[in-house]
Amino acid sequence: MFIVMLIIGYLLGSINSAILTCKLLGLPSPRTIGSGNPGTTNVLRLGGKKAAIITLLGDAIKGFVPVIIAHVIVLSNTEIGYVALASVIGHIFPIFFSFKGGKGVATLIGVMLGFYWIIGIIFLAAWLLCALITKYSSLSALLATIISSICIIFMMNFNSALPFLMITIIVFVRHHENIKRLIDGTESKIGQTKKQ
Repeated sequence: MFIVMLIIGYLLGSINSAILTCKLLGLPSPRTIGSGNPGTTNVLRLGGKKAAIITLLGDAIKGFVPVIIAHVIVLSNTEIGYVALASVIGHIFPIFFSFKGGKGVATLIGVMLGFYWIIGIIFLAAWLLCALITKYSSLSALLATIISSICIIFMMNFNSALPFLMITIIVFVRHHENIKRLIDGTESKIGQTKKQ
């Protein structure tokens, strides 16, 4: 069942909520406008709060569902962590969209809430606090990812945390352009249009 759940996690993760939401609402494809990233932040720039909320919920739910199923069939925490990893990889490299997806953060929120709800709350609280202070969505996502992943080590064990530490590395790699812009001082803040 573990292998089956990895496949289910990946396939559900491959459903891109940003692209589907934009099609549903008659918006341009998020892959061709703004930052070119098919994720929540770019959809916010393209279609406003309603479109962004739909995208965020869709991406979080597709991460939440396979992890909850993995709990129900009583996989180990470590196995559930790898199901979470498969879901995030599906979001980033979706088989349904030529393996070109988002950066994984919204799906990560879903898998963390499904894995252990307290970890999900820690992620959301860390993101919100950082966003309120800095106004940078990307920086908030990176810090929240690190903090919540490290919390798993202390609240559970390293084996359970390992898939989430792997997700952290992937998320950082996917945000390499954001990190460069943060260092250069050219990263767009929440509510601003994309800087060229």
